[in-house]
Amino acid sequence: MIIVTREGITEEELDHIRERVEAMGLRTHVSRGEHRTVIGCVGDEGRLLHVPLTSIPGVETVHEVMKPYKLAAREFSADPTRVTVGKMDFGGTELGVIAGPCTVEGSDMLRETASRVGAAGARALRGGAFKPRTSPYSFRGLGEEGLRILAQVREDTGMPVVTEVMDTRQVELVASYADVLQVGARNMQNFALLSEVGRLRRPVLLKRGMSSTVKDFLLAAEYVMSQGNPNVILCVRGIRTFETATRNTFDLDAIPVLKQETHLPVIADPSHAAGRRPLVAPLAYAAVAAGADGLMIEVHPDPECATSDGEQSLDLNEFDALMAALRPFASAAGRTLPAPSEAVASMSV
Repeated sequence: MIIVTREGITEEELDHIRERVEAMGLRTHVSRGEHRTVIGCVGDEGRLLHVPLTSIPGVETVHEVMKPYKLAAREFSADPTRVTVGKMDFGGTELGVIAGPCTVEGSDMLRETASRVGAAGARALRGGAFKPRTSPYSFRGLGEEGLRILAQVREDTGMPVVTEVMDTRQVELVASYADVLQVGARNMQNFALLSEVGRLRRPVLLKRGMSSTVKDFLLAAEYVMSQGNPNVILCVRGIRTFETATRNTFDLDAIPVLKQETHLPVIADPSHAAGRRPLVAPLAYAAVAAGADGLMIEVHPDPECATSDGEQSLDLNEFDALMAALRPFASAAGRTLPAPSEAVASMSV
């Protein structure tokens, strides 16, 4: 159930509404908009059916939410949610770009990549320290050493770090180094992990599972949010279908659907959707046109020598070209991209 307050409600009135709802055994979550404040009521809504909520001072309207996801529902928030990462907000007017290698391989390559993608306009650095691999014999990352490298490069370049956490036992360790905790596609329904990252206030980048519906995806976000963490960024990265021409099938339609269904920011990962370097740029343009709030791009100084996902990684010059070509698409979609000099300056503030 959602309570919409009247314009100009006082803090005393707001507290009184929350006290009345919580006295009935429900939890409340407040979302403040420019003109209205929305109070989400989570729990057994049946307890409120016979409570005259509209008679409480400050209440304007009351709406029932029939969707299984409450906190993630579009109706729950007065305005679209913005998740702050470094110097920018995902979900605002700027198109947020996260870029970097699939796997942290060493400090020199990561520093070179971070400097170049930051100069081109990327706002955050991605890199895997712990890597989920289909084969147990594949390289699975440098572990904590990779986290230390990420933290050092962040200190050197000013770029916030996005890296994956795979296990509940890793959450505190990864959070001590990373600015954004990524929950990958394989772990989208690892409910223990979702709950654990939800207990932190650190932003969470949640990728859609390869065989999950939009409803499944939003319920996974609900797990994080139900633990008190509203800072969730949804990432569309393609789903598994019968098609074999690409690594995954890029579910472009999921972007506008999610923008209708949820107030959370939605970004796209065209690298994992395509699985092939020449397809990354066209899918990135399509994602921006479809309304994505940002992009996550795999970039490596020498893709031929990458320990993982080299076939879908752009090299540094290709990333420069992509960022330049993105600008008219971003502008047409009502988005902005920082000029290269602006990106570097803002990160060094």
